[in-house]
Amino acid sequence: MKNLDQPTAENVEFMIEAIKTKLRMASGAAMQASNFSMDKYEDMKDIYDLIASKEKFSISEVEALVSELGRLRA
Repeated sequence: MKNLDQPTAENVEFMIEAIKTKLRMASGAAMQASNFSMDKYEDMKDIYDLIASKEKFSISEVEALVSELGRLRA
């Protein structure tokens, strides 16, 4: 298990890749870790934790999560 308590570029990259995989994002290429500011690390980790804790998502949940990730982009 990766320690995500520290806001590092490596941790952001890990979380973004995990989120894209879990949500099966077709437009995942548009979501790059470099687009996210370390200032929003805690918010991103909250989203990651939520996504990691669930097995399946409804279409509306995926849309809401993607929208929230878009809001966090730098």
